[in-house]
Amino acid sequence: MKTRKHKSNLAIVFSTLALMALGLIIIYAIGPMRANVLNNTYGTDYPSNYFFIGQLRSVVLAIVAFFAAFKLIPYKYIRKYAKPLMIIALILSGLLWLLALSHSSLAKCELGECRWFNFGPISFQPAEFLKLALCLYLADFLSRKKEEGTIGKWREFWLPLLIVCGLSLFLVVIAQGDLGTGVALIAIIFGSLLVAGVPTKQYLIMVGLVLAIAVGSVATSSHRMERVNAWIDTLTGAASSDSTYHIDNAMLAIGTGGFTGVGIGNSVQATGYLPESINDSVFAIMGETFGFVGLFLVLLVFGIMLTQMLKVAEGTSEDNDRILIVSVFSWTLAQVVVNIMAMTALVPVTGITLPLLSYGGTSMIFIAFAIGLVCQLSCYTSREVIVKHENISNRRRVRGAHHTSSRRSS
Repeated sequence: MKTRKHKSNLAIVFSTLALMALGLIIIYAIGPMRANVLNNTYGTDYPSNYFFIGQLRSVVLAIVAFFAAFKLIPYKYIRKYAKPLMIIALILSGLLWLLALSHSSLAKCELGECRWFNFGPISFQPAEFLKLALCLYLADFLSRKKEEGTIGKWREFWLPLLIVCGLSLFLVVIAQGDLGTGVALIAIIFGSLLVAGVPTKQYLIMVGLVLAIAVGSVATSSHRMERVNAWIDTLTGAASSDSTYHIDNAMLAIGTGGFTGVGIGNSVQATGYLPESINDSVFAIMGETFGFVGLFLVLLVFGIMLTQMLKVAEGTSEDNDRILIVSVFSWTLAQVVVNIMAMTALVPVTGITLPLLSYGGTSMIFIAFAIGLVCQLSCYTSREVIVKHENISNRRRVRGAHHTSSRRSS
């Protein structure tokens, strides 16, 4: 196979920018309501444009990160530092855990969970960096093991892989109590393993093992079991309660939007009824604001982006490149699917943002950088190399003779 450079996949580029723009519009519409709710509830003094300015800053930084990964920083340079970046991500996640245990002011906590570093006006969520680092690390690790022919072997392959992935999940799901990010990490891991060619039997064993651990993690957490019970109550049509409040209002928001929505600035749920209206619940707010038509267009844009990512992965001949693209695809797909399913009562509510749309800087910046890398790799495709010994001029003469004879016969 021979690689040639060409224009990038513009569908991914425009899809990314369109989603950022839409997220900015919805935060502009509901940001003042969110500020008012917080001011009345907690006595804060947020200006009405606080969240819009924050989202605008995040979008600008995300666009810079996107084009830096797309145009400025060669992936062949980044891949050299895959292992150091993974080590740094694990150290940062572990440090946050230790700071939280010591009740340090450098650990920012909300609802009893500490997931951010607090640097005054700036906060940083290391779990988002960990997602990107894991994508890069797995692409490097799996492609090397595939080249060495050691995929599937315990000592050379599974042992180091389980240490890194297990530690990552521990620091996110257990230490930070962030099951939503854990879902994204699991998607990255299994998407990468699938395309790397892990033996089917071993792959299925790992899937079963992770499912068992996930069930145990939920069953041993009263908070998570409360969400599961609330989800079951919703499915069975039980009476509304405090535990079903979130999903009830999310469904109400989507239902109220109808076909065309109530319009920008007319959301009722954003005035304080729907929790996390600018973060995890932004899909429901968009349903209320833009209706079925708006949600369909959002899903269409995500669908275009994701299918084009797979197209890029299919066209590359490099194992490292393909694994990275599929890992970013899995990351994005997992967050889109889980967030939307949670807001439509298809799975229990969990804290996971809608990529490029939800309010928040760290998550948007790192996923934009990852998608930028995919766009960079989309500039290269593979094609069959013509056999050197084949005489192309003879082929042309044959075609010419064929066309000449055809004209004579007519």
